[in-house]
Amino acid sequence: MKVSYYCQHVLGIGHFHRSMEICKAIARHHPITLILGGPPVEVNNPDIHVLKLPGLQMDSEFNNMVPCRSDLTLTEVKTARQQQLFTHFERNKPDIFITELYPFGRKAFRFELDPLLAAIRNGSIPNCSCYCSVRDILVEKITGKNKFEDRVVQTVNSLFDGILVHADPDIITLDETFNRLDDIDIPLYYTGFVTKPELQVDSEQIRKKLDLSPDDKLIVASIGGGNVGSELLHAVIEAFKILERSIPAHLQLFCGPYCDESAYTALQNYIEKNITIDRFSSHFPEWLATADLSISMAGYNTCMNLVQAGIPALVYPFKQNREQRLRAEKLGKKALISIVEDVDLTPHLLAGKIAEQIKNQRIKASINLDGAEETARRLKTWYAEQPIHD
Repeated sequence: MKVSYYCQHVLGIGHFHRSMEICKAIARHHPITLILGGPPVEVNNPDIHVLKLPGLQMDSEFNNMVPCRSDLTLTEVKTARQQQLFTHFERNKPDIFITELYPFGRKAFRFELDPLLAAIRNGSIPNCSCYCSVRDILVEKITGKNKFEDRVVQTVNSLFDGILVHADPDIITLDETFNRLDDIDIPLYYTGFVTKPELQVDSEQIRKKLDLSPDDKLIVASIGGGNVGSELLHAVIEAFKILERSIPAHLQLFCGPYCDESAYTALQNYIEKNITIDRFSSHFPEWLATADLSISMAGYNTCMNLVQAGIPALVYPFKQNREQRLRAEKLGKKALISIVEDVDLTPHLLAGKIAEQIKNQRIKASINLDGAEETARRLKTWYAEQPIHD
């Protein structure tokens, strides 16, 4: 069973990291090609073959798609991408094709996906089964929602064989952000949430590196893989300066790989003996397994890391849509996750919330986090059952 998995990240790298965990799980059992076409990212897994399409990303105003290479026109990039995709399917002949999010998102990539999916269906390129991989919560449309949902229903019913929803239905179901679920005719399966496999962590190694005493609390503040949220880190620092008068603690900040350079430079001015700042850690779950409190945004991957670690957490949802807030509210019913509002970003209020939440002990919430392995198992089952289209 050969698998090709299409992932197109255009802003942050959350979609990429979730896709990577799914691809790793599939690669343990089957050959897989990960098709990427956004800003450069590293895969670093010899079991996953990578097909890199000419890159596309959002412009600085977040309005339009532009080439990652300034020497290429948008038309040139689109043409090259289409050709590479068709060539891959003609030569590699995958048995399964997975699109991350599309058609529930990534409308800007219809130019290459719709012709490819149609060619798979009509047999003009080697046939295969097609599945959609979608996270727990969709970014809801402010305008044109009916037209959007009509298009999604028509696309999945005519061009796909199944939908994999990476959520625990005891926490949230897709119909909470997609009204037309009953009109979808193909199988839909909840895999559980996707996160990294749980690791054995030497917490003392991190604490020793920071020169922490047994009584010192460790607070980790982060803003994930996007380019928003630096205001949260500034607020945490100011609150920490109040908190440290009464609680011996160390603050570790992670600004994220896409944090604006000027914002990152400004944060560097706060470095002290008990405040350390880094852009990124490839061992973030280990930090959460060691820390006493996490303060962060509420993106999918971050929240799954929090639930897996069982750590008390404060989350500051992204304000432009309700995705992160809805996720935090749902998870907070079972996990130690509490929401920070805009009004809470004043130093004394935030210090109070930190002091209250850091009193809690870790808990293991009864939430399904086996989404990556379950995706691999479900694909194998569907592949055995699914007749190839004539």
